[in-house]
Amino acid sequence: MTDSEAGSVARAGSPDSAVDRVADFYGAYIDAVFDGTDDLSDELRAHYLTEDLRQRLAAWEEVNHADGVLRAQDVPTAWEVRHHDSGAGHLFTTVTLTWGSGPDAGRTRLAVQSDLSTKLISDIEDAPAG
Repeated sequence: MTDSEAGSVARAGSPDSAVDRVADFYGAYIDAVFDGTDDLSDELRAHYLTEDLRQRLAAWEEVNHADGVLRAQDVPTAWEVRHHDSGAGHLFTTVTLTWGSGPDAGRTRLAVQSDLSTKLISDIEDAPAG
């Protein structure tokens, strides 16, 4: 959604909501990568992701030569975060990334796990199809 499309759409959030924190992270992270602000993307990872996930992402990125948070080499044109499920001390969200615009825009979905006690993101994987 561009600024002109947003019109009077309100955005809200809460620091107590793990879903909002995932949305805040992806919004800020995508902006930082898009803007080429390397230090900021690293700082966002340090603030929002568990140490274990940061280490696993580094290993994934070395093998795949892509950004592990986005699971891509490019920057998406849009993102959306939706609550999926919760249980066993975790919250599960689905992050949909849009690549390009118009009817031919591609979309990928990521399964993102957050720890409810810390609200830190503890896992990012490709979401199962369907």
